[in-house]
Amino acid sequence: MIRLILGLGNPGKEYEGTRHNAGRAAAEYFAKKIGAGEFEFDKKSNSLIAEGKVGKTKFLIALPETFMNKSGSAAVKLIRPAFAKASAGKPKKELKELVVIHDDLDIPLGRFKISYGKSSGGHKGVESVMRALKTKNFVRIRIGVSPQNKPTQKEVMKFIVGKFKPAESEVFKKVIKKISEALEVMATDSLERAMSKFN
Repeated sequence: MIRLILGLGNPGKEYEGTRHNAGRAAAEYFAKKIGAGEFEFDKKSNSLIAEGKVGKTKFLIALPETFMNKSGSAAVKLIRPAFAKASAGKPKKELKELVVIHDDLDIPLGRFKISYGKSSGGHKGVESVMRALKTKNFVRIRIGVSPQNKPTQKEVMKFIVGKFKPAESEVFKKVIKKISEALEVMATDSLERAMSKFN
């Protein structure tokens, strides 16, 4: 079995450590934890890619090198050759093998939620993936980045592209360790088991 992990974020040094890059950071941590080796640039999908295994499950871990709102262009290039073709050559509508990891302002910092087949919740990166794949039926790991006092609509953009404060960064590190555990449960057991254990 193969699973594609898509860590959403913005490319470039200036976005490292920002809240909006939580998904990208979690995917990088998971790749390191399972010994996936160095990320290499894949020109076709315009993504950094690493491969690793957990038990019998092979993981393709991808970090799109597009900006967040263009994430779908990488997703569609990676999905098609991997596992999206049905018998008639049409994309599958059930993509349980795809796991998109991203930041979520509706979830408090320190928590994450695994979901399947839900709406984008206004997240531009997720919307882009849904549009490109023509389905919302894939797994998402939504990482909470919201503080106790949520930013106003005016402040949201500045907040999400801002970096985690040192204390927040420590909380975030604990969360991505848990996310890695959840991905391993998906690989060795099932999505349902991971959802019941970690949600």
